Amino acid sequence: MLLSSKKEAPCSANPADQAALAGAHPGIAPHPQPPHTPSVTRQLALPFPQTCHFCPDGFLPAAANEDARAWLAAPAAWPSQRLALHGPAGSGKTHLLHIFATRHHAILLPGPSLRHLPDLPPNAPIAIDDADAAPDPETLLHLLNTAAERRLPLLLAGHTPPARWCIALPDLASRLRATPAVALTEPDDTLLRALLAQLIAARQLRVEEHVQTYLLARLPRTGAAMREAAACLDRISLAQGSRVTRAIAAQVLVRMQANHPQDTPDEDFVSSIQEPSPAAPRLL
Repeated sequence: MLLSSKKEAPCSANPADQAALAGAHPGIAPHPQPPHTPSVTRQLALPFPQTCHFCPDGFLPAAANEDARAWLAAPAAWPSQRLALHGPAGSGKTHLLHIFATRHHAILLPGPSLRHLPDLPPNAPIAIDDADAAPDPETLLHLLNTAAERRLPLLLAGHTPPARWCIALPDLASRLRATPAVALTEPDDTLLRALLAQLIAARQLRVEEHVQTYLLARLPRTGAAMREAAACLDRISLAQGSRVTRAIAAQVLVRMQANHPQDTPDEDFVSSIQEPSPAAPRLL
């Protein structure tokens, strides 16, 4: 039996044959493959919600709030055990109410939500923020009467003194007129600078001192303006992926002016006519 000496043919080196084996048609050049480029994942910049923590250590004492702090330190000296704080947004009223509630175990109520009488602890003082925005005067009157019957301190806060609130209920109006009102007055330069720095630090922003000085010279002289500026700095720098520069600070001023075209640094904070505050007890 003869063994064949014929060997198997090797794989063809013909390009057409190779193309056919690869699934392409002979005579047609395969499409060139693009070079591999690694995909770039873009991280979205999302702002973190800011939570206000009204702790005592975070309050900035100053001449603008000295009278209010003195009165809050001595609730026993309040006539009829009632007191009202008044001032514009950002002046520190809410912070002081939280401090009072913490120190005296008081119940803190938001005025705009007072549509019916809430459940009250039997021996807790009462603090009402934005009391001038309470929608139901009967509920507000009942809270004042309850605190008086239980001989407990009651603290109110509003934008204006209670005597100026639009109250149609005669009994409530008379009680509010008899309530001592203490103003939180216009902040000085030192307080505004400290407040802006505190708000910037709370958002973990790095803002050079000369940029802060640039803002302070142009912003309305209010706590609310400082808070809005810090939030706006955060949003713009985050959107642009950039550190806070003077150019970004200028954008903040333009945006705030567009949001509040009627505001100017000279006329934003308080009216030039203010009711005098009662003499404050000495600080303990």
